[in-house]
Amino acid sequence: MDSEVTDRRRPMAENQADGRGKRKPGTPGAFSRWMQHRMNARMNRKVRRGRGTFMGMDVLILHTVGRHSGEQRETPVAWFPDDDEDARLIVASGGGSQHPDWFANLMAHSDEASIELPGGGAVPVTPHRLEGDDRERAWQRIATAQPRIAKYQSKSDRQYPVVRLTPR
Repeated sequence: MDSEVTDRRRPMAENQADGRGKRKPGTPGAFSRWMQHRMNARMNRKVRRGRGTFMGMDVLILHTVGRHSGEQRETPVAWFPDDDEDARLIVASGGGSQHPDWFANLMAHSDEASIELPGGGAVPVTPHRLEGDDRERAWQRIATAQPRIAKYQSKSDRQYPVVRLTPR
């Protein structure tokens, strides 16, 4: 009976399997992934209806292409204003001990990225991962605007990447 149940389960994503089919520590389980997909779909509908906030943060829909699958992906992501008023800053928080999948997809297929702001259509963007002083300045702006993100960062064993999205 156990082998039948095991055979019917969906395979885990590459970054979540440890080679024996078991989940790596620090990665979400099947129920968490299912809930995340449901919440993402709900937030995407909300953004498309023109209401793009969640827990006091502005939200956009990030369009990426799966680095392994080549499939289109849509992920709601909190954004923060940048010095360049056309650009948006996003933080690759979440994902446990690993960067979230959307970040890896964004970096792998950066030329195919776009965003949707509340009530608007998709706009192609160029992502740029910030490093050094640029990242530090942007991080200070983000941490001041949303101290909870700084709190999450302080509990993580990885540095959250900060990405500037500039319209193409």
